[in-house]
Amino acid sequence: MNGGSPKPPDGTSGNNAGDQSRTTLIERSIPLTDNRIQSRDLFLSSREIIITHGEETYRLRLTAQNKLILTK
Repeated sequence: MNGGSPKPPDGTSGNNAGDQSRTTLIERSIPLTDNRIQSRDLFLSSREIIITHGEETYRLRLTAQNKLILTK
């Protein structure tokens, strides 16, 4: 053993602190009832989600005051 941190399978150093260009694909199911989605189901793993609409990208964020902000 070399005592160092193991490298990820892609051969990179694995040190991506601050590197927000890397994303992880998370596959999950979000229930839709009577044309409604609960926000708690959207924000299970983070406080921000990215929404693509045609060619545009939007960010939906959950604030510290538990409000929603949608920005382009």
